[in-house]
Formats: sequence, C-alpha cells, structure tokens
Amino acid sequence: MFSAFNQTEGTMDYSSFSKNEIKKLTGSISQIAGIRQSVLSDGKGRGMRIAEVYTGSGLAFTVVPDRGMDIQHASYKGIGLAFITPTGYSHPSFYDPSPLGWLRNWGGGLVTGCGMIGAGAPDPVEKLSLHGLLSNTPAENIVCQQEWVNGKFLISVSGDVRESRMFGENLLLRRTVSTALGSNTFEIADSVRNDGFKNSPLMLLYHINIGFPMLSENSVIKAKGHSVVPRDEVAAKGIKEWNKFDAPIKNFKEQCFYHDIPADRDGFARCTLSNPKLGLDFEVAYRKKELPFFTEWKMTGEGEYVVGLEPANCHVEGQTAEKKKFKSLKILKPGETCEFKIRITIMEKS
Repeated sequence: MFSAFNQTEGTMDYSSFSKNEIKKLTGSISQIAGIRQSVLSDGKGRGMRIAEVYTGSGLAFTVVPDRGMDIQHASYKGIGLAFITPTGYSHPSFYDPSPLGWLRNWGGGLVTGCGMIGAGAPDPVEKLSLHGLLSNTPAENIVCQQEWVNGKFLISVSGDVRESRMFGENLLLRRTVSTALGSNTFEIADSVRNDGFKNSPLMLLYHINIGFPMLSENSVIKAKGHSVVPRDEVAAKGIKEWNKFDAPIKNFKEQCFYHDIPADRDGFARCTLSNPKLGLDFEVAYRKKELPFFTEWKMTGEGEYVVGLEPANCHVEGQTAEKKKFKSLKILKPGETCEFKIRITIMEKS
C-alpha cells in the first residue's frame, strides 16, 4: 500500500490509491485533499467568498467566486506561485470604472480573467476601461464538487458570470476549475454564450501572473521555436532578453511581447516558466483554436516583480485596435457559444 511513497522527495502519490484504500486509511478524505469554503471577514476583502482547493500533491490554490471565478493565492509544496499586489483581496464593490481604475482594485493572483467585451488597454472610442468587467463581477450558481468518478477523486469549483446591460451585451460565462486527488495540474474550462439578440464582441484574456519565488533571476521562459514580436518601442529594447529575468530593477518599464507558439498534436500550445534553482517548471497549456494569441507581460520592477503569461483570443491594445489594427475581433452571434480551455501544471525536475 505504501509503495506509492517516494523516499527521495518525501511525498506520496495519492493518485495511485483506490477509493477503498483511502477509506481505510482516513476518517475523511479531507485530511488529504478537497475544498474548504469560507468568507473573508476583514479589510477590503470582507464578505468575499473563497474556495481553497488542495490536491494532496502539494498543489493548493484559492478560487474567488466574487471576483469572476479568478484564482488568487497558489502554491506548490509551500512554494508561492502567484504575484500578489499590495491591494490583496478586494471586494468588487471597490471597483473604479475610470480608464486605469481597474489597477486600484486588482489584487494580482495566479489567474485573472479579463473581458468579456473588452480586454487589454483602455479604449476611449468604445468607452471601455482597462481589462474589462469580468474580474469585478461576482459569480452565481456556485457549485463545489468532490466525488469519486471511475476510480479517481475529482475536485471542482464551477460558477456563472454574466456581463450584461440594458440596450447592450448579454454574455454568460460558465467556468469550471477542476483537478483531482494527487494531481499537480488544474484546468479552467470556460464556455461563453451570447444570450442577447444582437452580435456581441468577445474578448477573453487569461492574465496568469507568476511571482517570486517561482519567478527569480534564475528563471527562464521556454517554448517551441516561434516568432516573438514586441508590442511597442519599449518592448523592442528588451527583445533579446524576452525569456530571461534579472533581480528587481528600479523604475523598470513594463514590456509586452506577442508570441505565436505552435500547437502540439493535442491542439494545445505550451509555454513554460522554468526555475532550475527551485527544480520546478510552471507550464501553461492553452487550446490554440479558440485562444490563438499569447502575450508575455514582463514587469520586473521593485515591488512589482511579476511575469504574465497570457493566452487570449485577442491582443492587449483594446477593442478598437483589435477590430481596426489587427482585424481579429471575435464576434459572437445571438445564441452562439464559444468554449475555451487552459491547463496549468507544476512539474518537478530531477
């Protein structure tokens, strides 16, 4: 029974255990893996629902239904993965709709949803603020499931997020964040349906924010051979070092690079942040058919030390630019649904 124990790493491969074995060894499987639901009671986050997921492999992350089903804190065997801003947990009631007000209410976190009719830079033409409303819209119909299915203990948190207004869009995003006992991977599966009677723009970007200690001067980005294009002149100055990182730099100006990473046979493109000193790889896999674009956000300033790996169906320059400059604005017809899928995996290197 204990052949699954790895003496070298001091870990247990719970994924190899049967339901009956787990029942014999525990009073409740919650001592190994599961979901803890709670409500924050202090500060700007007071009243927000959270669901803390832990798999038993060392992977743990927190889903925040009141922030569009975002994922805030995340760790692997105690090693922090996510970048957290000084704001931390902040209730969506503190949202500032000014062009850059989104930043005042952004707590960072491992995965921030940007969209749904606008993502990226503020758009004065369409009167859209930075990164849209998704991350500041509470979800409803929240379901936390923990169950044995075909010999595997599956763990998931799902919810619905609606972006709508009178005389405007009516988009419904249904998100499921799922993993399993013993897993070092979690998946985000989204479907967005146009519940309105008019065509609607659809811009969706997964702002995946990796911070220290996963990000350090030892880290490097790896992917299949592909083209890398700087967003602007500032990024152009750093194009030769797009995949490398220094210690925090005073007055560093953010750089964005557009990547066109080819998909593997399974339809997923992959980009990895590798930290050889920690012996960890952080892999982002995204289904490229629906998420054809990938932006790297490099922001390695003092106290602002983060890299964003951002699969999307758009660029980061706003709706007008997506429509006129890139000519790639996704339009969702009435009743039409578009599905998206990303997977994040933490891998140990020997």
